[in-house]
Amino acid sequence: MAEDITVVGLREPCPCGSGRRYKACHGKARARESMARVGRPFEGLASECDWVAFREIVPAATAPLTLKDPVDHKVILTTVLPLAWPALVRDSGDVYLALQVTTGSGDPSRDAADALLRALKADPGTPIPPAGLPGPGPRLQDLIADVPLEVTVHEFFDYWMADDASAGEADVRESLERANSKVMPTVRLSSVESAYWVDMGDKVFLRWVLPFDEEKLLNAFARLHAADRDTLPGTPSRFVGSFRADGLLVPVWELTDRVGAAGCEEAIAAYAVTLDAALADTAPLTSGERRARAGLQNRQITLR
Repeated sequence: MAEDITVVGLREPCPCGSGRRYKACHGKARARESMARVGRPFEGLASECDWVAFREIVPAATAPLTLKDPVDHKVILTTVLPLAWPALVRDSGDVYLALQVTTGSGDPSRDAADALLRALKADPGTPIPPAGLPGPGPRLQDLIADVPLEVTVHEFFDYWMADDASAGEADVRESLERANSKVMPTVRLSSVESAYWVDMGDKVFLRWVLPFDEEKLLNAFARLHAADRDTLPGTPSRFVGSFRADGLLVPVWELTDRVGAAGCEEAIAAYAVTLDAALADTAPLTSGERRARAGLQNRQITLR
């Protein structure tokens, strides 16, 4: 097994004694393990849906993290960091862990855990750069305590650096200014879990990350669509469809009268009751519901 072989440089002889270079022998197996795609990378974490939202749909947000093995300083989850750093150790020693990063691995949980572990060992004031494929090791589920996220959505990214010494560096300032210029006003609703209102300029949308089994959820949406009940009650809206992100479905509504976030709270809470009833319906789909389901599937996209 690859796990039993010591990791060495890719061009060094493989410790197994085969006479081949490590990258052509057991290193190849490790690379395959690192690249294996995980369908629901955040499954098992408290607030899985908000973890997905942080990685896929929210521009600027933070949430304190509680580690299974406590540390002396704060650990804070965020959406993105300057220069696409996976993590950052502030001058204060506080650790920021970002989810919106580009990696070659198929397991964002493993990637983030590797960045977190490197940050916990780094000195204050240290950015943690990307490091390629991390190889086998602990995942976030091994490091993060079973505590729900307390999400704070920010208007801008100024919380990144505050008064840290590196905040004055030209590339960091440029990254901050560029990110601030692209932030879309976003609000996390309070009446249901992990629903986010976003103003994209010309249109306003509500996106709701849901934890349910995809097949059951598609059936439920098909029933509601066929019955013309897939708009938000009492709120001018249009059900756009859904996309798949990190193994979960995210239905999307366009708020056609540009209703504000506060105006969506009652509507999404009422829709949640309707959706629960549709999820509980186990009767076979009618022909009209099957057609609706096929249409919903054809309009789906998968992020990453």
